[in-house]
This record gives sequence, structure tokens and C-alpha cells, in this order.
Amino acid sequence: MLVDTFQRRITYLRLSVTDRCDLRCTYCMPEKMRFLPKAEVLTLEELHRLATAFIAHGVRRIRLTGGEPLVRRDMMDLVRALGRQIGTGLDEVTLTTNGTQLAQHADALAAAGVMRVNVSLDTRDRALFAELTRRDALDKVMEGIAAAKAAGLEVKLNTVALKGRNEDELPDLIAWAHSEGHSVTLIEAMPLGEVDEDRFDHFLSLETVRARLEERWTLTSSDHRTGGPARYFDVAETGGRLGLITPLTQNFCEGCNRVRVTTTGQLYPCLGGGERVDLRAALREGDGDGALQAAMQRAMAIKPLRHSFAIDGPGEAPSQPRHMSVTGG
Repeated sequence: MLVDTFQRRITYLRLSVTDRCDLRCTYCMPEKMRFLPKAEVLTLEELHRLATAFIAHGVRRIRLTGGEPLVRRDMMDLVRALGRQIGTGLDEVTLTTNGTQLAQHADALAAAGVMRVNVSLDTRDRALFAELTRRDALDKVMEGIAAAKAAGLEVKLNTVALKGRNEDELPDLIAWAHSEGHSVTLIEAMPLGEVDEDRFDHFLSLETVRARLEERWTLTSSDHRTGGPARYFDVAETGGRLGLITPLTQNFCEGCNRVRVTTTGQLYPCLGGGERVDLRAALREGDGDGALQAAMQRAMAIKPLRHSFAIDGPGEAPSQPRHMSVTGG
């Protein structure tokens, strides 16, 4: 069992399978992003061994992330291997994706035992999508969402709220998603890694967004939980569910049950912290699982009480130098 010094039990692993992505979202990474050499990235066998070790230590949920996980060629082999462990210690395997590759993989994901996918979608406006992602790929994403629904996957849209960009579109995006049977989670922009713009210019508090939405709809607090940091609300008028992830305006660390492992095997016990333990070195030591288990327990000793995210003024350096694509979303 993995329990930190604040008696929080870790039951949720976010495992990044690649730092590569076929989009270049402006708030996530620079246009000319430098990706990791292949030798530094965990092999499929190492990823599976890591996941199995976490399951043995009480992790019940695994979310596969990136980068864009579906650009990794052997990704589906890992999904199938983990899917076979559902019901024998593992409750579910889920996926966070930008949706560009989802249409060709949706049926295989469902067949492997995946029941839910999170799709990043900040706008349904083609021009704005191209501006935000620096790629004209909205049609592919919409096809991917439709394919996931047809395959029987539960779809949740993850939408980063951005001042002066998509803030006016949020109600319509939510209403459309709910009409399609999808839930939506709004997310405040997080200060991870250097980007080509000033995050302060577009930071939008979700407390502000919630107040605006409540002028239009009736939001009722929900007991629904997925193991992540979102607070959920039922929207009476649409019949759908809305989540809010508020790392800056309403800290969610008290009940944190999560750790993240990067594609290079670095275990970050906190998304917003610099503390880390090198699991790749432990994996490659050749000492069976002894070194790996010891490393996992070391991470519990350094997991902080809370993160230190802040976007307080223009020109500020990010809270952490690594990009979200490196850590895993």
C-alpha cells in the first residue's frame, strides 16, 4: 500500500506513455517543442512492469496520458495488457487524448476494456481551434469523439477556460456536449513550462465562469466522483454534468490520491511540485522489484501537502519548468 506522510492513500496512477504530441496548444508548449530521444523513454515492457507494481501496491485506477498517447505505435498493446488486469486488483483503465487519433482506435480501446476517455476540446470553432492548437485538426477531433460514442465509450470533454479566447463560447460548448450525452470538465490554465505567450493574459478564474453560468442555468452540487480533482455539478436545464478543476482559485490537494509517472520513469508525487523519484533507474538496476518498491515508498515520504501553482501577474515564470506533456496530463 502507498500512503504518504499526511495519511493520504494513493489509489490513482497517471502514467505518461510519450511526451510527443501532434498538436501544439499555445498554453501547453512552444511551437518548436524539443521532444525526448527514444532511449530515454520507457519501453512497453517497462511501462507494464511499472503499472503492475502500482496495482500490487493498491492502485485501482490507471489513466494513460501523454503528450498524445495514441501517437505511440505500441500503445494499444499496453492498453490490452492492462485491460486484462481489470477485476484482479485494477478497477479501470482510462485515457486522456486530444482526439486526433481516436477515430481509428475507439473500437480497439473499447474491446480492450477501456470504458471512459477524456478528450481535450477547447472550442468547436475551426479558426479558433487552429489558433489555439496551431493545427487545422478540428474535423479529426470531432470524428474521434463521434467514433468513441459509437464504440460505447463514455466521453468527457476537458476544456481549458481562456480569457478573451473561448470564454464566451463555454455555455454553447457545454450545451452541445450535454446534448450528445457527454460530460464536460472546465480547467484553469496551469503554469507548467515555458510557452510562447504570457499565461497571465488569458488566465480565467473558474469562480468567475461558474457565476456566469449560474446566471443562465441551475447548477446543483453533485456527489459524483471519478478519482480525480474535479468538483461536479448537475445542470438542470441541460440534464448533463459539469466538472470544475480549480488548481489556482480553489486548491484541491487535501484529498489527493494521485501520483504521476513521466514517460522517462520519473515519479512526481505532485503535479505542481518539483519533488521526484527516478523509477527508471530502479527498473533498470536488475534487482528484481526490490529497488522499484523502495523507490515508490521514497516518493510517499516526499509527497507535499499541496502544490504551489500561481499566476499572479504578467511576465511570471512558470511554477514548474517542465511542460504538461512531459509530466502527463
